[in-house]
Amino acid sequence: MTILGINAYHADSSAAILVDGRLVAAAEEERFTRIKHWAGFPAKAISFCLQETGIDLAQVDHIAVGRDPGAKLGKKLLYLLKNPAGGFGTVISRVQNSGKILSLQKELARITGTDESVIQSKIHRVEHHRSHLASAFFASPFKEAALLSIDGSGDFTTTMTGVGIGNKITVINSIDFPVSAGTFYTAFTQFLGFSHYGDEYKVMGLSSYGVPRYVDKLRDIIQFRGDGMFTWNSRYFRSARDVAVTYSKEHIPFSGPLYTGYLEEQFGRARAKGEALTQYHKDLAASVQQFTEELIFHIVNHLQALTGYKDLCFAGGVAQNSVANGKILQNSRFENLYIPPAAHDAGISIGAALYVYNQTLDQPRGAALYGAYTGSKFSNAEIETYLQSCRISYSRYTDEELYEKVVSSLVNSGVIGWFQGRAEFGPRALGMRSILVDPRRDDAKELLNNKIKRRESFRPFAPSILKEYVPEYFEYTGESPFMEKVFPIKKEKRSIIPAVTHVDGTGRLQTVDKNVSPRYYRLIDAFRKKTGVPILLNTSFNENEPIVNSPAEALDCFIRTKMDMLVMENCVVER
Repeated sequence: MTILGINAYHADSSAAILVDGRLVAAAEEERFTRIKHWAGFPAKAISFCLQETGIDLAQVDHIAVGRDPGAKLGKKLLYLLKNPAGGFGTVISRVQNSGKILSLQKELARITGTDESVIQSKIHRVEHHRSHLASAFFASPFKEAALLSIDGSGDFTTTMTGVGIGNKITVINSIDFPVSAGTFYTAFTQFLGFSHYGDEYKVMGLSSYGVPRYVDKLRDIIQFRGDGMFTWNSRYFRSARDVAVTYSKEHIPFSGPLYTGYLEEQFGRARAKGEALTQYHKDLAASVQQFTEELIFHIVNHLQALTGYKDLCFAGGVAQNSVANGKILQNSRFENLYIPPAAHDAGISIGAALYVYNQTLDQPRGAALYGAYTGSKFSNAEIETYLQSCRISYSRYTDEELYEKVVSSLVNSGVIGWFQGRAEFGPRALGMRSILVDPRRDDAKELLNNKIKRRESFRPFAPSILKEYVPEYFEYTGESPFMEKVFPIKKEKRSIIPAVTHVDGTGRLQTVDKNVSPRYYRLIDAFRKKTGVPILLNTSFNENEPIVNSPAEALDCFIRTKMDMLVMENCVVER
């Protein structure tokens, strides 16, 4: 049985394909279009998934779309009646976007040449947050678990809780648009001068430089409810009449300011883009981060008490907050936490497909997902052919020669572009499309920003650590295969790995398992044998663009930056 999952006409559009419940391929459209957060129809990602499976669309049994325009229709109409001026424009915009979802078969027919009537009978529409829940639970190792999804908004829901038992999900509670924890965090992201879609991680990084002095003041904005949910003070947020997520002709998502003049009255003038960051901005970021953590703990603890489960699955855009994620188990009675590789909206394609396979079709669950390597792959022969066509000088090595050469460069201040195997699905490079540096360097941040990244100095770089050595370096143990949790680094180790130790003594770790990432594991282990440190600094292989997807993009990034070495499979290009 083959199921194609799609996230379309929404930020981070993507496609995924399951064969008998096993994830065969998944990719974000931005990897092909080279436009971050691309929000159109994922034609190239769909074509890639079909190609990887070796079938055409006519052979696909089911098509799962992570959007259901009919979800909460009564509540949408009630909202419109209560807000005739404030909601009409937004509802019309969403109806137009929903129309695209309802006519997906036309676009699928156009790109594949398949008869539209054949396609229409295969389409299943899965509510946005149910897709998020499915992306976490059905990919997890848990037979039973509590489920949580939090983001900005999707299908008129902003937060959803539930339980998963076997191959079924049951929703417990939800919060309706516009009340949203994601919108709260995004509003302050904009207020702090970070205006691009997806900039929330900058506030998370900045928060470590501040003191949370304004948490109590934030309590006037969001109020916790006794049922584990929350509400808000609408005076702080612009109405739906004034603001909505829109998409440019290039399919780039954009949102105008979400906050009102009243928020500025209470918290001061918003920071202009490019304006110097003051201690007030840092303290406000710390306060927003801490309050968001408290909100998550409030929801999580009520959910645990209600369900009695010890395992939690968490998804949605807010589940990308790795600082909060690293604190959930220490601030709740949950014992285990699973977050999928793409907790944000790209993961909707996988979640919708899993929902249809398990929930709708009542099929047994497959193996837990611990690897995110579902994207494009290129052989040594293909890479060599490309390099030769570009008249680029290169050398090809055996595996053992390669590891020795790369490690030698790393310990001698080298910055390595590492392009291996299948590309990662999700927002983070996990050792297949990575830039690597020696974590012992105290000047690594400056080195990387000067040579490649050119990003804000307050943003940290992450450690990839061999799974067995986590207890030696981190105060908390636990798997983090998708770089989805931040843990405190042991005090005595911080001076050893300064390049991946944030200002607050933490690190957003990726635990590397030799059975999941054997090639990357062997490289880190070779570095360990030479230096005694089982860690590499790992950042995404890109320069203010989507992560590189092909040898051409990798070579282009290498050439236009000051990277020292490009390693594509066993082929090495040096300056």
